[in-house]
Amino acid sequence: MALIRNIHEETMNEVNMPGVSGAKMAIMVGREDKAPNFALRSFEVVAGGHTPKHSHDYEHEVYVVAGNGQVLLEGKMHDIREGDVLYVPANEEHQFTVDADSGESLRFLCVVPVEQNCGGPVPGS
Repeated sequence: MALIRNIHEETMNEVNMPGVSGAKMAIMVGREDKAPNFALRSFEVVAGGHTPKHSHDYEHEVYVVAGNGQVLLEGKMHDIREGDVLYVPANEEHQFTVDADSGESLRFLCVVPVEQNCGGPVPGS
């Protein structure tokens, strides 16, 4: 079944996990939508916030929708901005951050394999 959703109209939920500050997420397309291969997630990281510094055994692709920030990749920080596309390989440590004095949030979309525990509720849970 096809669907249309707008990232500005979906409810963003706080990301509650160790190492996170000021980050929200909405699953735009995922397991609950019967997506067979990929989940598309929308993130917002507020000024002064960050995602956890972490790695996992699957790749993901990122598109920066709005704002400016930094991403940790290959052991160093890189500036990112609206319009940038990122490829994060499997097992690569990464983290998204926004300077406290930036005055704006970083918004990005992230594509991950739907079978991971990031495409919505795990079947049977």
